[in-house]
Amino acid sequence: MTTLGCALFATRWLQAPLYFGLVAAQGVYVYKFFNELWHLIHHVISGHADETHVMLAVLKLVDVVMIANLLIMVIVGGYETFVSRIGLQGHRDQPEWLSHVNSNVLKVKLATAIVGISSVHLLQMFVDVHHTPRHDLLWGTVIHMAFIASAAILAYMSGPMAAHEAKTRAVKDTGRTAVIPAQRDGGGAGGGAPAELSTGAEERIEAAGFPARKVLEMFDEAHLRAPEPQVITRLGKVDFVSRKANVVLLGGPGTGKTHLAVALGVRACQAGHRVLFATAAEWGARLAEARAAGRLRKELARLDAYPVLVVDEVGYVPFEADVAHLLFQLVSHRYERGSLIVTGSRPLGRWDEVFGDSATASATVDRLAHHAEVVTLDADSYRTRRLDLDSTQVMGAGDAGPATPF
Repeated sequence: MTTLGCALFATRWLQAPLYFGLVAAQGVYVYKFFNELWHLIHHVISGHADETHVMLAVLKLVDVVMIANLLIMVIVGGYETFVSRIGLQGHRDQPEWLSHVNSNVLKVKLATAIVGISSVHLLQMFVDVHHTPRHDLLWGTVIHMAFIASAAILAYMSGPMAAHEAKTRAVKDTGRTAVIPAQRDGGGAGGGAPAELSTGAEERIEAAGFPARKVLEMFDEAHLRAPEPQVITRLGKVDFVSRKANVVLLGGPGTGKTHLAVALGVRACQAGHRVLFATAAEWGARLAEARAAGRLRKELARLDAYPVLVVDEVGYVPFEADVAHLLFQLVSHRYERGSLIVTGSRPLGRWDEVFGDSATASATVDRLAHHAEVVTLDADSYRTRRLDLDSTQVMGAGDAGPATPF
């Protein structure tokens, strides 16, 4: 970026004081709300409030709240969109609309909020119709209909724009997945990747350390005897991250556990969450190194910055006692603090064979499975299916004609 471009881009910070001014306005509305509430209570207690008066007062309170909601939407969403990211990813109170906010979404939500506020104003006029001039009623209705029409037009215009953006992202992700999967070591199957502008989601995916790029759309559900496809679809919404719940994928080799774990991790990255991937052995080595350096507690606390941790390949090789204890500490520390996606080759009831100690295994499973979706993948290994398919093709070719001598 050129010096002039950097200077122009830095001018966005001039908007920051404007949003702090809106925060002050939010405080004014809080004062106005409690002032109106006190007057309502006072009139009700003194017996000077009839039903119409109470209804008008309540509508005023609703009006104040709706305007305050509009303010907070402009403050948080506008600052996030036009000034700087606030970094609420993974926060339990992150608004649903903020995870996919942009100028287009913000405009539509503001328009609908204005329509709601206008509706309350118009309702106040009709409730107090005996004291409202007919001229005010007429123009109030006309203005309200104008707000509705403008909001409808804006929503109609934003639909094709959002669909075009989604289609562009889908084509870009599909092309990247089909040609050159993102490797943990930065290499690619084809020896290089075309230069592309990096997005926040792509940066999170690259930083996650996935062994390869996998997506749910490429997962072959047809070979599964269990679970039902609806289970995979539900997990693909990654709403377990906001609940700080876990996902445990169990099954034999070649059933697609790692594919699903990586795909869910990619979905979480695209939803704005930071993810970190490693095998169970790698997690054990990482924590052992931190403990040897006297910073195990700090390392566990540092991992809190990642709403999702993926622990792959639990159960293939029994853990040493120290590693088993460290993995228990990881699961225990993450309990109700963040999500874990764990893949394992043995049922949870047989994890004592992996941990080498029934007490440690039981305590680990207890914390891991308490808030978890435990999914058992029942299928033949895709590697074995591939060998069987190749063998069938070879036999079919041999039956077609005489064998070629070697």
